[in-house]
Amino acid sequence: MALGRTGTLLLLAAMLTGLPALVIATDIARYAKITTNENAEAALVLGAAVLGDVPSPVFEERLRHAADLYRQGRVTRIVLTGGRSPEDELTEAEAGRRWLVDYGIPADAILMEDRSRTTLENFVFSAPLLAENGIATVLVVSDPIHMRRAAEIAERTNIAALPSPTRTTRYRTLEAQLPFLLRETWLMAQYLLLGR
Repeated sequence: MALGRTGTLLLLAAMLTGLPALVIATDIARYAKITTNENAEAALVLGAAVLGDVPSPVFEERLRHAADLYRQGRVTRIVLTGGRSPEDELTEAEAGRRWLVDYGIPADAILMEDRSRTTLENFVFSAPLLAENGIATVLVVSDPIHMRRAAEIAERTNIAALPSPTRTTRYRTLEAQLPFLLRETWLMAQYLLLGR
């Protein structure tokens, strides 16, 4: 059965958009397994949702991982990122700071960037804070599937960063991981094409 001109064009369009998306998704999944054993001057924790005035379970896993890096002596500072959503009482950075202090991390080891609303802004707004505090290297802390885009943004914003994904992600099942992977594929493609 012949596809006809319209069918052929639709098939070609699907192939042209589907193949790059598959390549990006595969790269994201591959990179999610990479973690560094190196030390850095700080852990840069990418913000995540706050539920009122407490970190969401996803954000809490990132904070716990950063605290572990600090306690292991792999970093000497923790940099928290994230502004405030209209429905929240606190910025992501402030909610994270309170959680870390309650978890036993010294307040003077914590720096905050509290204006960002996106991953790109996490890095752009953190860069001056890192420079002001003499921090040249960071371990980026986020969920494994988020790490590929974070690494690309870090490189483009001239932040010397190594991946340190959470070991205990809240996205454990395929049912939870697939939407996250699809979202990251879309966001990564958008960032590569548009730089935002």
